[in-house]
Amino acid sequence: MAQLPGDGLKGLIGGASDGALDKLAVPGAFYRDTAVRILLPGAGGKAASKLFGMGDRLGLTTTLTKSLNDAAGRAAGEAKPVFRSAIDDLRWSDAPALVGKKDGATRYLQSSAGDTLFGKVSPLIGSALENVGAYRQLDQLGKGNSLLASAGLTRDGLTRSVTEQALKGIFHYMAGEEAALRRNPAGLLKGIF
Repeated sequence: MAQLPGDGLKGLIGGASDGALDKLAVPGAFYRDTAVRILLPGAGGKAASKLFGMGDRLGLTTTLTKSLNDAAGRAAGEAKPVFRSAIDDLRWSDAPALVGKKDGATRYLQSSAGDTLFGKVSPLIGSALENVGAYRQLDQLGKGNSLLASAGLTRDGLTRSVTEQALKGIFHYMAGEEAALRRNPAGLLKGIF
């Protein structure tokens, strides 16, 4: 199968991907935007906060939540090659799904390469969670609380949840970036031809 041209649609998707990742890699970007804020696993973070009891009242879950968002931002800063690789795998046969809607390319990439992206972004998230101290904070909060594992608050559960939420946020931003690029048809056509 012939691949999509290096410029054109791949340029559109790559530009949307790069723009989204650049915006989300800015320190605090995930946390500041409630549309993409990373929460603790379980009922939007509420179930986990209840399990922490006193830790929540002391602001410890807020600190952990900020760390999760910092980790997502760090991973976004390292994810460009991962997204570019997935974009490079798109083919001409994918083109009809890419051009139909203002965010068609983003949604197609999400559905066609979402599992691959999850597998490649997850280690970036895990490393970032370690580097920002989120695992250490989770371990401190979990001392003596056996219910945390049932809420998905294990290291693996936390990594999985943050990865899923970070990818949703990245695709949310990509859709906005793609729509903005499509509003400039001259630039889009220049890239295709």
